[in-house]
Amino acid sequence: MNLPASIDATQALLSSAGYVADRALSTVVFLSLKLQRPLFLEGEAGVGKTEIAKVLARSLGRPLIRLQCYEGLDVAAAVYEWNYAGQMMAIRLTEASGAVDRERLEAELFSERYLIRRPLLRALEPGEGGAPVLLIDELDRTDEAFEAFLLEVLSDFQVTIPELGTIRAPEPPLVILTSNRTREIHDALKRRCLYHWVDYPDAERELQILRARLPHAPEALSRQVVAFVQAIRKEDLFKAPGVAETLDWATALVELDAVALDPTLVIDTLGVLLKYQDDIQAMQGGRAKALLDEVRSSAG
Repeated sequence: MNLPASIDATQALLSSAGYVADRALSTVVFLSLKLQRPLFLEGEAGVGKTEIAKVLARSLGRPLIRLQCYEGLDVAAAVYEWNYAGQMMAIRLTEASGAVDRERLEAELFSERYLIRRPLLRALEPGEGGAPVLLIDELDRTDEAFEAFLLEVLSDFQVTIPELGTIRAPEPPLVILTSNRTREIHDALKRRCLYHWVDYPDAERELQILRARLPHAPEALSRQVVAFVQAIRKEDLFKAPGVAETLDWATALVELDAVALDPTLVIDTLGVLLKYQDDIQAMQGGRAKALLDEVRSSAG
């Protein structure tokens, strides 16, 4: 599928795959695709950053290559490594045959036959239907050394393998980087990207998201769920619920055949919405009921 030709087309593309994006996000996604620039998305966990890459890959018919970042991530896990077991076997077989041509053997051992391609290297290869979507997820979990390595990849869409040389992408991949902002990402990397902060949606857009993802949910329940989540985000919590938790909670309530919220139901299902015991305890007792009363009063 061809890339969208306008901001409106980008917004419609995301919407067709169930992602309700506002105008600002649709604009930066369009520019990222148009200018072939990586898109760096920051925001709280659960607001839909990762989902953008998944939706783009699905709606454009491109393969999705995901690099999940973590502390200690290195080149061997992110880019490539050599099949050492295969190389050792080849050495032993050659020695056993008695005909050892060391130069030829070395050239064969460090050829693409023994190269194990990791996500960043695979993203530089052409895919069916066009360049793949490369998702570099939760970049803030890595260290600055890995960020420095990414500069070559994001600047020229190439990686250098000493034994093989420089491998360049015939067509740049569509790159999405995400960060939960547990630490600051270096300016040198940010300058190579377009930037957007993905915030919690307002009530109207969150209701649209819920309707798109859970169309069979009762309308009254959907409205109360969104209103309650919007209210609880204003509380002093360790981790406010994201859109992902809103969808999980609404799904759980539908499975329980709920048609509206009541205090007992809210208390019993807080573990779906909140992920820290201190937050759950803060909402138990009278606080959850008070918020629900406010929601009902506003709806009334």
